[in-house]
Amino acid sequence: MTLPVSPADVATARKVLDGAVLRTPTLPAPRLSAITGAHVFVKYENLQVTASFKERGALVKLSSLTPEERAAGVVAMSAGNHAQAVAYHAARLGIRATIVMPKHTPIVKVAATEAHGARVVLHGESVGDASEEADRIAREENLVWVHPYDDAHVIAGQGSIAAEMLEDAPDLDALLVPVGGGGLISGMAVAARHLRPDIEIVGVETRLYPSMWNALHQQGLPCEGATLAEGIAVKQAGTLTREIVSALVSDVVLVSEPTIERAVNLFLTQQKTLAEGAGAAGLAALLAEPDRYRGRKVGLVVSGGNIDPRIVASIMMRELEREERIVSFRFSMLDRPGELGIIASLLGSLGANILEVEHKRHFLDVHAKGARLDVTVETRDRTHADAVYRALIENGMDVERIDWRSGN
Repeated sequence: MTLPVSPADVATARKVLDGAVLRTPTLPAPRLSAITGAHVFVKYENLQVTASFKERGALVKLSSLTPEERAAGVVAMSAGNHAQAVAYHAARLGIRATIVMPKHTPIVKVAATEAHGARVVLHGESVGDASEEADRIAREENLVWVHPYDDAHVIAGQGSIAAEMLEDAPDLDALLVPVGGGGLISGMAVAARHLRPDIEIVGVETRLYPSMWNALHQQGLPCEGATLAEGIAVKQAGTLTREIVSALVSDVVLVSEPTIERAVNLFLTQQKTLAEGAGAAGLAALLAEPDRYRGRKVGLVVSGGNIDPRIVASIMMRELEREERIVSFRFSMLDRPGELGIIASLLGSLGANILEVEHKRHFLDVHAKGARLDVTVETRDRTHADAVYRALIENGMDVERIDWRSGN
């Protein structure tokens, strides 16, 4: 079978990339290995100048342009990382770049793209809307399309990642790769199958956008919703990429949003590296099915690190709540002097650090002579949280746990 991209194309792309993009390290991750039961190796593409693997494909495509095409300029459509990559390398090569992005693209990605000198056009609610606008601009202004994934040069550039990973860790058993439109996994599959025909290659999509899964299984699951992994929130997989994935990829799996959140948090807290939601999808798949990979050597790609700092803060707090290192208690108490002090002193003696207090009197479900007190505290772990709760009850407190996850 002749595919749109060959191992020779990847080899050619590597020559273009040599010295122009960072050859990022592939390193063992002992802490993630201990958590998952697999032998985990991580490829840190978030160390690129624009913090994403997208630089590889963008540069290979831009380098393939004729002098006339370079003079005309390029247009790209992207929710962020491809935009920055095209803008950065177009500026390096002296090529005028226009980037069309959906209106709700994170501000950090819009600002970063503009900082590289590109003209940014915000249009539409989705990547599809932005794509239509980019197509219109390309026709009207005679610009060259630099597609984020469905382009042979782009795919070949992304394939360099797998080639580097298997040079650094040649005995990997499996690669877990984020999938949006499919450019990354297509290129990696071409390179990896050439070097290691027996390696397992698994694509990972968020459950909210199963575009490649739909294409492979001839299903029509909806592609919609607010996802942390906006970098892979693609409603339609590419034509070239579908062909390559169908031929070379072992499986495509879907992961939940909470699992992606946990993966982002683990990369930050355990590996001390910043991963956006899409960039953490591979680890999310490993967390979702640990038995599938237990004892095996698994390669993960941190494909991008462009995440809003506010989202990072939110994820960390949410994970602390999931781990019950932050818990909330609701006290029903008499409204009289000293009651709050008694509760605060008791919590302190139990080693619980008070983070937030909300004192409520004027509710019909509160006794006329009483008050309701919601207290959020920090504990060491779930066992400590349970011990604090038992001790409060044993000390005569009228208290209940508040489980914000269930909406209570």
